[in-house]
Amino acid sequence: MTIDLKGRVAIVTGAGGGLGRSHAIALARHGARVVVNDLSAAACDAVAAEITAAGGEAVPWTCSVTDREGVFAMVAGVVERWGRIDILVNNAGILRDRTFANMDLDDFALVVDVHLMGSVNLTKAAWPHMRDRGYGRVIFTTSSSGLYGNFGQANYGAAKMALVGLMQTLALEGRKFDIRVNCLAPSAATRMTEGLYSDDDLKGLSTDLVSPGVVALAAESAPTRTILLAGAGAFEQAHITMTRGIHVGDAPDAAEQIRAQWARIADRTEEQVPESGAAQYTHEIGHPDRAVVGALDAA
Repeated sequence: MTIDLKGRVAIVTGAGGGLGRSHAIALARHGARVVVNDLSAAACDAVAAEITAAGGEAVPWTCSVTDREGVFAMVAGVVERWGRIDILVNNAGILRDRTFANMDLDDFALVVDVHLMGSVNLTKAAWPHMRDRGYGRVIFTTSSSGLYGNFGQANYGAAKMALVGLMQTLALEGRKFDIRVNCLAPSAATRMTEGLYSDDDLKGLSTDLVSPGVVALAAESAPTRTILLAGAGAFEQAHITMTRGIHVGDAPDAAEQIRAQWARIADRTEEQVPESGAAQYTHEIGHPDRAVVGALDAA
């Protein structure tokens, strides 16, 4: 069945071009009213006009996601205009690539501020409205650089992985209010990839091929606590997992046992995706190896 977003209101940050533009157009095509947010007023106006010309409904809104007062004012203005906020697509971002040894800490802080705190600012502003209505779909833009690492992107990777941690907790806190929180890790040719990769490397990585993932995560039937990877028309899912591991107790040679059993600790045969952080110590307290150790001690 076609995903119907009629009556829903979405805010897309960084929507003046690239992925954000594609996301905004895709959401509008499925019926959502879209707030096109970007630093560039001209870019916001152009994308909003493009949506309107295609029969959709959109308004431009210029402010930086790092401007907390500006973001809160945007959310208040959207609620005043349309009475609700249903969908947040936290997409705005920048790059300041350099090896960690050569990276200026101001550039590290700036990237974290835009990607992480920019997402926090918008989500914090909209969260009470979503709670009051008992509905919300929040999408954070993570990255393979955060999930798996990428040379020269310590700041970007740290910010992007932080968004996964934010998602994990907000998904738990939002569950009883039907606020579903997910992450998207896109692969696409954008302004941020210019000069970093060749045209051949970026062939087929249209931003438009990522945006169906955003629509799916914005739908009423969306999952929650999902990390969706998307690029070139392909979609995958990433997981933060925990292996079965080993139990060594308070053995005097515990460190040596760990060193000797890295392969067993890393064995993914019985790995699990924990429901929350509490699952780690619950597993450790009741580790299956305890029974074996106890039986040996008794013998």
